[in-house]
Amino acid sequence: MKRIYLYSLILFLVGSYSNVKAQKDPSKTFSFVLGSWEMQTPKGKIVEQWGQGADKILKGKSYRVNAKGDSILTETLQIRKIGKDVFYCSTVANQNEGKEVCFKLISTKDQIYIFENAAHDFPQRIVYQNQGRSEMLAWIEGELDGKSRKSEFRYKRQ
Repeated sequence: MKRIYLYSLILFLVGSYSNVKAQKDPSKTFSFVLGSWEMQTPKGKIVEQWGQGADKILKGKSYRVNAKGDSILTETLQIRKIGKDVFYCSTVANQNEGKEVCFKLISTKDQIYIFENAAHDFPQRIVYQNQGRSEMLAWIEGELDGKSRKSEFRYKRQ
C-alpha cells in the first residue's frame, strides 16, 4: 500500500513539474511547432505555419490549399500565457462571430500537450504531439451532438 502511494506521489510530482516548466516560458516548451507543416488530404493539403511573436507568444496560421494551388486562410492561432496559465487561442474564419476561442493547457506528458475548453461546442480539446524533428501529430476531440468525435492531423515539416 505504501509503495502504491509513493509511486502515485512520484507520478504526480513529475507531471506537475512538466506543467510548471511549460507555464514558465511557452515559447521554449512549444518551440517544436515553429516552422511550416503540411498534411495531404484528398482535396489538397492543410498547412500550419508557426513563428515566434513578441513577449514569448507563438503565432500561427492554418490554411487549406486546393488542387489548383489556391489557398484559403482557415484560422489564426496563438500559444500564449494569460496570467499564470498557458492557452492555445484560435480565431476561425466565419465562426464564433470572429472572436477567438482559448483552450487552457491542462497536461504536458510524453511530448503530448493537451489544451481544453469544456464550454466550447466542438472541439473541447486540442492536442499536439511532438513526434520528432520532421513529424507532428495534432488532433481535435470532444462531444458533438452527443457523440464522441476525433479528427487527426498528421503533419510533416516542409
